[in-house]
Amino acid sequence: MPPVTRSAIVVGAGFGGLALGIRLQSAGIDTTIVEARDKAGGRAYVWERDGFTFDAGPTVITDPACLSELWALSGRDMAEDVSLVPVTPFYRLNWADGVSFDYSNDDPALTAEIAKLNPDDVAGYRKFLDYAAGVYEEGYVKLGAKAFLDFASMIKAAPALARYQAWRSVYSVVSSFVKDEHLRQALSFHTLLVGGNPMTTSAIYALIHKLERDGGVWFAQGGTNRLIAGMVTHFERLGGVLRLNDAATSIETVGDRATGVTTASGWSAQADMIACNGDVMHVYRDLLKTSRSAQRTKKRLDRKRYSPSLFVVHFGIKGTWPGIPHHMILFGPRYKGLLADIYDHGVLPEDFSLYLHHPTVTDPSMAPEGHSTFYALAPVPHMGKFPVDWAEIAPILEKRILDEIGRRLIPDIHERIVTKFSYTPNDFAQDLNAHLGSAFSLEPILTQSAWFRVHNRDDQIPNLYFVGAGTHPGAGIPGVVGSAKATAALMLEELR
Repeated sequence: MPPVTRSAIVVGAGFGGLALGIRLQSAGIDTTIVEARDKAGGRAYVWERDGFTFDAGPTVITDPACLSELWALSGRDMAEDVSLVPVTPFYRLNWADGVSFDYSNDDPALTAEIAKLNPDDVAGYRKFLDYAAGVYEEGYVKLGAKAFLDFASMIKAAPALARYQAWRSVYSVVSSFVKDEHLRQALSFHTLLVGGNPMTTSAIYALIHKLERDGGVWFAQGGTNRLIAGMVTHFERLGGVLRLNDAATSIETVGDRATGVTTASGWSAQADMIACNGDVMHVYRDLLKTSRSAQRTKKRLDRKRYSPSLFVVHFGIKGTWPGIPHHMILFGPRYKGLLADIYDHGVLPEDFSLYLHHPTVTDPSMAPEGHSTFYALAPVPHMGKFPVDWAEIAPILEKRILDEIGRRLIPDIHERIVTKFSYTPNDFAQDLNAHLGSAFSLEPILTQSAWFRVHNRDDQIPNLYFVGAGTHPGAGIPGVVGSAKATAALMLEELR
């Protein structure tokens, strides 16, 4: 019989690493998480500047039940450490032609918004909602926290995927139900929040609409960083150890086993199991460079398609803006063409679509009194498609983005700015070891999903595990937390 597993090391303290650490520690496995940066959070990092609190992202919290479950494992209540408040509308969508659409799960209000665009689409939306409910059940409830370790598991899932025409894109399926182009964009843009092109991402991702409709959209009081801080508090309360400011430099292997982790400080420890919440290419290319099987996997990962990157402008301004909701999408004049430029052509177009985050409309404490915190996020090609000097381009793009917000929402924005800074694809690559500066790891197309994604357990090193955006089920808080559930189940099998 194999030895009873008692210890684990998790590389990376993002949402996935923390959720996995909590699950392992709750099950009695001594768990240490090593993190390169000075704070936990990974992509959910935070900066405090000039009295303003700036979440790096993600900022949209859905399916709070998947989070509260992490506390319930040990009989605790998430409310001890985190205060979640509902956000409504979920998003205000605004187009360059002046059309505006408030997106929520208030059924009468949403129906009225749809009828404003096209009364005939109300019935089509009902049919789409039925479709989204079906793919939510099959793709999220049944498969979201289930590991795909062999092709047979894909074969079992195939009938359900075929029934919902998973080979079609989200945009294609949405378009089969509704005719108004604004509404087609409103019901398909969500894939952009997990790195997917609505024109190519599997229709299974329509489940996001059902996820939001049932569970709502939430905000952690104080920002997403407070949710991360609550997870850290709970992990350490359970006895877990978090090592900050100490990047993993190698994962040691002997034969077909991972034996331990060494960090930049010289710290080294052995464990029965190793799990990685870091960028999957970084793990295989850099941390496992002495493993032959890992280097073969690295070559396969080289041929994969990676999600775009992001350009984010964080800014704190004078004044408060009760008329600007918590989440806005400012669509540009193009949709399909813009997506093709970003995902396929690798060019930085003149136009852009923006996600605007305005947390102080919900929580004024994130800025000095009488001030507001914002960030504006634009998808841009990753560095493999668009290898440029971002230090040169950033000020130009930053001004164009702020000019657009000024034109559409805050006319004197430049005079009001107290502090601002940008985050570029180069920063994703440097701070997070993100391959090509990708913001979401592997692109979530059908042929890179489930079994086709990096497996939650390595095929050749049976005590090496993965959690986070690069493994199943993918990016986004529910996806990453779901990956932790799937991976923890595999790791706990070692105890049986």
